[in-house]
Amino acid sequence: MPAPRKGRSASAQSKPGRSLALILIAIVALTGGMFASGHTTPRLGIDLAGGTSITLRAVPEAGQESAINKTNMDTAVSIMERRVNGLGVSESEVQTQGDDNIIVNIPKGTNSKQAREQVGTTAKLYFRPVLATEVSGAAPTASPSASASPGASASDKATDGEKASSSPSASASPTASATTQGRAVTDALKAEPTPSGSGSASASSSPGGSASPSPSGSAAGDADSKLQAAYTALDCADPAARAKAGDGSKPSDPIVACGNSQGQWQKYLLGPAEVDGTDVDKAQAVFNTQTAAGWTVTMDFTDEGAKKFASITGKLAQNQSPQDQFAIVLDNDVVSSPYVNEALTGGNAEISGSFTQEEAQSLANMLSYGALPLTFKEDSVTTVTAALGGDQLQAGLIAGAIGLALVVLYLLVYYRGLSFIAVASLLVSAALTYVIMSLLGPAIGFALNLPAVCGAIVAIGITADSFIVYFERVRDEIREGRSLRPAVERAWPRARRTILVSDFVSFLAAAVLFIVTVGKVQGFAFTLGLTTLLDVVVVFLFTKPLLTLMARRKFFADGHKWSGLDPRSLGAKPPLRRTRRPVRPAGPVDPKEA
Repeated sequence: MPAPRKGRSASAQSKPGRSLALILIAIVALTGGMFASGHTTPRLGIDLAGGTSITLRAVPEAGQESAINKTNMDTAVSIMERRVNGLGVSESEVQTQGDDNIIVNIPKGTNSKQAREQVGTTAKLYFRPVLATEVSGAAPTASPSASASPGASASDKATDGEKASSSPSASASPTASATTQGRAVTDALKAEPTPSGSGSASASSSPGGSASPSPSGSAAGDADSKLQAAYTALDCADPAARAKAGDGSKPSDPIVACGNSQGQWQKYLLGPAEVDGTDVDKAQAVFNTQTAAGWTVTMDFTDEGAKKFASITGKLAQNQSPQDQFAIVLDNDVVSSPYVNEALTGGNAEISGSFTQEEAQSLANMLSYGALPLTFKEDSVTTVTAALGGDQLQAGLIAGAIGLALVVLYLLVYYRGLSFIAVASLLVSAALTYVIMSLLGPAIGFALNLPAVCGAIVAIGITADSFIVYFERVRDEIREGRSLRPAVERAWPRARRTILVSDFVSFLAAAVLFIVTVGKVQGFAFTLGLTTLLDVVVVFLFTKPLLTLMARRKFFADGHKWSGLDPRSLGAKPPLRRTRRPVRPAGPVDPKEA
């Protein structure tokens, strides 16, 4: 019978207590972290805890009815999923219904208000030159003298510009007449720079101050008159008026818009868009400690976007616009309106506007994940109860308990004393699974739904299968005539290889399922993959070391009939022993021996 291997391997075999201590320390540490975080139960999905269901309907823009197609709807679903789900395991569901509806299910515990604001928001971002601006209800202001200092970075200029534009000009006159405002709008439209790739709109004004379109541009003149009337009548202090400002406009059209600076509403006349949100490569919320801006949103432009941004700031710096100011417009709301005095070629910018941390992160999230290809309107918002899911969960837990009881019963009947090791390993695996699921809820937004519970129940069989593979290898060694202690060590390398291959296949299937599926099925795949990894940890650090310790106990070592390792019950045969034939001495051979 071969002796156990010497050296490092033998040392590891002789000290199984180290492995047991390691896994027990890990359980205690994770449990302590669970109680310290205050999340002592797994976060539940919408089918178990209830939540909010939102129905969004795609609304075509004028002349773009064909835009509502499968490609754009799938793109919108993908963007909404990334916005709401983050890493994809928070169990918020986004799916199409029919040709023009999208259903969004948000589980309880998620910030449903913030999710509702983000999920259907188009997040269309444009950079437009400012043609005129005034405090809502006052006369148009002249361009203030304050501007970004030369040599500042693009982000610094944006911040400085916001500071400069946050205070109203002293020349504002609340009693300005409509004729004065109309003349200012007309002059601004005359001075408007023509954007590249768009048609020009021109208008002339009569000496009396009224706008009169030229014969060759009557359509442009009519549009200017409507824009002038809209700008004159716009009251940004009215929420309904703010919501309608800029509706129906195209990126290539001048628009009116509203913005809030330090609690004071301002209205803007803006030129055609020069840069849009697709030119933004990355956006993130940062806390600016160098200035008083506080939370801001930094943007890095694409190569093409950097060129466009340099172009618009260059035009403004060269006084090709009525004001050396541009507006950052998000869904027709002016979130920032910085001043510039030179072309900004750094390829980045910063949006500031007295954001809170939540507002800055929300804006960066929407900008990072892009603009929706369609416009959506909220048709209905309903609250989902967990009554049906609770009943299904109860039925699933009962089924799981029955399955676990049958597994334990089988182990007791077939493996007898070895079932103690198997049941202890199942309990350790269950404890690790529960604690880790509880910690993953606040960490990555993991939510336990019915398919995830199903994955955990399936994992009972996978874990039990690993024990059975090892136990059967040990019993095979005993059948060959070896005693228990060497049988435990000789069986481990063979069983280890089989267990690793089996768990690798299960984990690979779970990984593929997680990648190619969406929604609740991902919960099943995630749980299955997690429990498969934990199975490897438990078998290596608990089951094998515990069996090594038990093999030193007389009850198991002597092969008690209730130990499950009785050689006679297993049909063990005496081992075949090889004997060496004696070496014959050189010389003549004795005839009797021959």
